[in-house]
Amino acid sequence: MSNFSDSLVEETNYKILRSIDKLIRVVAQLRSPEGGCPWDLKQTQKTLIPYIIEEAYEVVDALYSENQSAIAEELGDLLLQVVLQAQIAQEKNYFNLENIAEIITAKLIRRHPHVFGDVTVTDEAEVHNNWEKIKQEEKAEKQESNLLSEKLKIYARSLPPLMASEKISKKAAKAGFEWENAEGVWEKFREELAEFQEAIEKDDRNHAIEELGDLLFTIVNIARWYQLDPSIALQGTNNRFIKRLSLMEKFAEKPLEEYSILELESLWQKAKKQLKINSDS
Repeated sequence: MSNFSDSLVEETNYKILRSIDKLIRVVAQLRSPEGGCPWDLKQTQKTLIPYIIEEAYEVVDALYSENQSAIAEELGDLLLQVVLQAQIAQEKNYFNLENIAEIITAKLIRRHPHVFGDVTVTDEAEVHNNWEKIKQEEKAEKQESNLLSEKLKIYARSLPPLMASEKISKKAAKAGFEWENAEGVWEKFREELAEFQEAIEKDDRNHAIEELGDLLFTIVNIARWYQLDPSIALQGTNNRFIKRLSLMEKFAEKPLEEYSILELESLWQKAKKQLKINSDS
């Protein structure tokens, strides 16, 4: 039975590797100066950044939908971005897909000594602590800066703003940059709200943008204090808004732009009520 299982795994792995090899060859052809695609040939590591972000979000959307064929398709689009980056880097002799796979494999083995070594752990918290300790050792070996500000710069550069704010808020709080109690956060919120309103009233656009950022960052901190995920919260609001708007369009007898604001409010409340009935039933 064991030999049969091993041969089945080997056959599956062979098929996977063959499919990945085909993808690598297709991408290489797209990037070929002879007969390649003009659009693909123009791309650089940096010009592809928006597509990496977009594809990552589309994977998340597919995961929320739980549509397995959509998940597989979107993961394929994301994998394409990895292979494409590897191809561009290989052309310039920076690194290749083999290097990428070797680096992440070595990292996984190194950071899981309780699986691949002789370290014993009792729970998930211990796993996390070991992971963080190993990360710090790796940074010391690479002579990376341990300054908090340098770490936070990476989040600000590499993550979407809301996610970056979450990370920055958590890391700063862990370093002691924290309010003594929840009331302190609420006081900060009221202060930032007043400053934002003042900037709006003065019609100072640049100042208003700064104060809006401060206000949003404070809201992220409030979410952290109450262990709420602002990204999930905002995603839920977006989805509810779209569902209500969709029902409004079904109830409407003419295009929404032809309704007055009071009529739109009436349709909105009707849609909101219907959705509540549907969720309660």
